[in-house]
Amino acid sequence: MSVTLADVKTALNITGDYQDATLSVYIEEVTDFLVSAGVAPDKITTGIVARGVSDLWNYGGAEGKLSEYFIQRAAQLSI
Repeated sequence: MSVTLADVKTALNITGDYQDATLSVYIEEVTDFLVSAGVAPDKITTGIVARGVSDLWNYGGAEGKLSEYFIQRAAQLSI
C-alpha cells in the first residue's frame, strides 16, 4: 500500500492545503524509518504513517519524537 498525503490528512482530520509541504516531509521520513526498520512496503498502513507524522508534527506539544506506540507497532510490522 502506498500511503498518500491525502490519506494521512484524512486520518489526522486536516482539510485543505494546510501544511502540505511539511506533512509530505514527515510522511517521507516516517515511511523511510519503517522501511529501514524492516517493514515490508505492503505492510505500511495509513494508520502507522499517520501516527508517526502526528508524533513528529507537534508544534511544541511534545518533544518531536516517535511515540512508544509507534515504535512497538513498527516492531510488530517488521516481523
